[in-house]
Amino acid sequence: MMNRDEFKSRTMQELRERLQPEVSELIKQQRLNRLCEGACFRKISARRRQDKFIYCRLSPNHKVLHYGDVEDLSQGQIPHESLQEKLTVEDIKTLITGKDCPHVKEKGALKQNKEVPELAFSILYESDEYLNFIAPDKYEYCIWTDGLNALLGKEMTSELTKSDMDTLVTMEIKLRLLDLENVQIPDVPPPIPKEPKDYDFVYDYSQQHA
Repeated sequence: MMNRDEFKSRTMQELRERLQPEVSELIKQQRLNRLCEGACFRKISARRRQDKFIYCRLSPNHKVLHYGDVEDLSQGQIPHESLQEKLTVEDIKTLITGKDCPHVKEKGALKQNKEVPELAFSILYESDEYLNFIAPDKYEYCIWTDGLNALLGKEMTSELTKSDMDTLVTMEIKLRLLDLENVQIPDVPPPIPKEPKDYDFVYDYSQQHA
């Protein structure tokens, strides 16, 4: 297997950089597929009682977010036609995360739920309308913020994406270099050979049958 010094070599760095766009597209498609499956999010307010949840899923064509209130988490995957509301992706202005979310700023919300800021995100649409979410955990938060950023043509910057990128690129490099096991990989490319005297490399079959 490759040792640490080989990974740091120029050859390995160039290969990693070449693979990153391909792997980034793979991660993007995985995130969008997860959004199409849908997920249930908590509703947080200043009241102590949390009596409802919001379910949201992306349409298969990636153009519409369907969402609606649900009573509990046990309903499983909800079909698009059963969700009361929808928001077209082209109407989304921006994605807001953390303490800047309007539902995090609500009086009393932070006191009741100290974990809210790191799991909160909001979709701003129209002039001042928001669709607010509290992810059930950090993993789901990364999946949805990555997916929404991808829909908006922005970079996926979550910790999960960084981890997935490093893991997948490393695995792809190992797969491509299996045939080079125990072969020393140089830090610099070999020198380019001198040009030949001529480029007459074509074999003349007519000479053989003359």
